[in-house]
Amino acid sequence: MSLRSGGRKLSFELLSSGLTAADDDASPRSLPETSSDGQRRRKRRSKRKRGALQSPPIAEEEPRVDAHPPAALRVADLMPVVEKVCQTSDAERSAAGCVAYVGVELRQRNVAGNGRAVTFAEDAASSCGSSSRESAAAAAAAAVPDVIDPARRPEANGVVKKLEKDESLDWEKYIKENSNVLGEVERRDNSPFRYFIGEMYSGNSLRSTIAVGNDKKRQRVYNTMFHVPWRCERLIVAGFFVCLDSFLSLLTIMPARIVMTVWRILKTRQFLRPNAADLSDYGCFVVLALGVASLQMIDISLIYHVIRGQGTIKLYVVYNVLEIFDKLCQSFGEDVLQVLFNSAEGLSTCSTDRVTFELLRFLLDGAIAVLAFVVHSFVLLAQAITLSTCIIAHNNALLALLVSNNFAEIKSNVFKKVSKENLHNLVYYDIIERFHITAFLLFVLAQNILEAEGPWFDSFLINASYVFMCEVLIDAIKHSFLAKFNEIKPVAYSEFLEDLSKQILNEQPDDRQKDLTFIPLAPACVVIRVLTPVYATLLPAGPFIWRIFWILLWSVLTYFMLAIFKILVGLILRCLATWYINLRLTRKQHAD
Repeated sequence: MSLRSGGRKLSFELLSSGLTAADDDASPRSLPETSSDGQRRRKRRSKRKRGALQSPPIAEEEPRVDAHPPAALRVADLMPVVEKVCQTSDAERSAAGCVAYVGVELRQRNVAGNGRAVTFAEDAASSCGSSSRESAAAAAAAAVPDVIDPARRPEANGVVKKLEKDESLDWEKYIKENSNVLGEVERRDNSPFRYFIGEMYSGNSLRSTIAVGNDKKRQRVYNTMFHVPWRCERLIVAGFFVCLDSFLSLLTIMPARIVMTVWRILKTRQFLRPNAADLSDYGCFVVLALGVASLQMIDISLIYHVIRGQGTIKLYVVYNVLEIFDKLCQSFGEDVLQVLFNSAEGLSTCSTDRVTFELLRFLLDGAIAVLAFVVHSFVLLAQAITLSTCIIAHNNALLALLVSNNFAEIKSNVFKKVSKENLHNLVYYDIIERFHITAFLLFVLAQNILEAEGPWFDSFLINASYVFMCEVLIDAIKHSFLAKFNEIKPVAYSEFLEDLSKQILNEQPDDRQKDLTFIPLAPACVVIRVLTPVYATLLPAGPFIWRIFWILLWSVLTYFMLAIFKILVGLILRCLATWYINLRLTRKQHAD
């Protein structure tokens, strides 16, 4: 160690003097040794190595002058390693000196990569004494990673420093450096077959865009398709027969009460103040009679030709306008009848001093009722004539009417927020509409009997079936999606049917708004006005008294037929209502 430091003047002061690349190039070790002194020094150094290690000689390459030595093997780069090693024991300090010396020697060797590290370790072990061979090898091995990767340099206590963060990926820079990537993507996208194969294996599908359903969703689908339409149609059919029962009661029960009251007055020859029920029957009879008389003065043929002369678009526009007025007249007619019945009750229970006032108020309310129901009867008659015009026409006017009317009904109801109570009223409106359509078809049948030529019954049945099928389909769609959008369960329609059954059995619920309110005065006026010409064609020719006899005979027969029909409908309704209420009670008990 003393010889080497004395011959070359190599010390830690020299290593710390800050050698640069220019100084390294100017050092004697970087120049070729051509003098005899240099050759003698090399021979002397090799003999000392063989004597100290007693090992086979290590083949050395010819020294080569590097004009620009690698920056990774400069002495300045090895300085931190040497300083760390010198802070340990004396053996390690001597090994660090050997490493520093060997580092200077290895700067001239043409060895790269792992080979440089092996030669570096072997030279360090050979140049040091036998006592510090292992320390020198360890120091050399510790110096190699310092040269290769300075970011992973170990600490003195053996703890590795935290790795430096990698630089964030710059996508534009990466694309510029790897332009072939875009080329591959473009080539793949430009190929229709590869694009189709890629979409088939890894493309988007409906399952990836729609959430998977569960049992609740399945039940919701079944409710929309099956449960709600079935229960709604069952309720509408039951309500239709309730309306029919009320219609038959107006034509059978009310005349029977009036005849019994007149017979009692004629029998006792005492005029007593009638009660509220009798006054209500008188008022309704007057409204019905004046409504029929007003419609008798209307020329149906004239209205028919006026409506038929319009275009197809105007036909269904007129029908929709008349339907709106029909609903308005229904709402107003209910209020008018309530006022009339209130006046009848006041007249029947008032004192003698207020009889005149109550009588005048009853007459005034009766006149308003007559006016309101005459207007309503005319609206229904015009609507029936419009439907008859569309059925008889051969330019698909009926189809245009059904499509316009029914889908306008869907649009005006389905996409609105509806509560359970509003849905209850909407079902009742559909029931009344179904009954009105039946009255219109009866009007069309009567017109065909009076005016049609040739076979007409088959076409009438087909057209009537179209109308009824469209009504059933539209009501099913409307209520299904109303229940779906408003989260109304199908059991609600069963509750509506239960309320209707209680109304049939006269078990009045606490809330009177749950009753089906149907006023058959206007439809009865229309039906009587339509059937009167049909009965007139059945009367035989003959003297006036003979014709009066046939009129009375047909009237009595018609009345008995309607009375029998009323009895059958009423009894069947009561039986079904009783059965359904018991069924509901049984199910509620099992549910509890």
